[in-house]
Amino acid sequence: MATEGKNLSHYNKEEIPNAKNFRFGIIVSEWNSNITENLFQGAFDVWIENQVFKENIVRWNVPGSFELIYACKKMQETFEMLDAIVVVGSVIKGETKHFDFVCEGVTQGIKDLNIQSDIPVIFCVLTDDHMQQSIDRSGGKHGNKGAEAAVAAIKMAQLRKDAKFYKG
Repeated sequence: MATEGKNLSHYNKEEIPNAKNFRFGIIVSEWNSNITENLFQGAFDVWIENQVFKENIVRWNVPGSFELIYACKKMQETFEMLDAIVVVGSVIKGETKHFDFVCEGVTQGIKDLNIQSDIPVIFCVLTDDHMQQSIDRSGGKHGNKGAEAAVAAIKMAQLRKDAKFYKG
């Protein structure tokens, strides 16, 4: 659980690999768009700050978080030159079990894509109990999980590049 009042999205730019030549995909759920657009902006800003060219960022939108899996699979197939993909969603608990099914399905689906594909997929799907928690994690007092996902994407893109180098 996040520390109360602490912004967890700060990072040391000196510890981030050079991202100038990386290409990223980002898939954004339209559901809870006030949250997902903030997460997208957090990721986009980190990439631009780390010298990723705007034309090296591919964005697709999907209706909801469950659709992130299919879109990600299609993005992996369509853009094999991508170095990493970030999936962005927001699922807020309601009065039914729908929350549990969506969260479990999306989590397992993204895990499966990471196992099946050579392009790393970064999970940036907020699964919060209420709207305020989502606000706090999408640019509020706990930072922006989109920014954190972009940093993870850069690091995983570098790991992928290094692994290919060692493989020969």
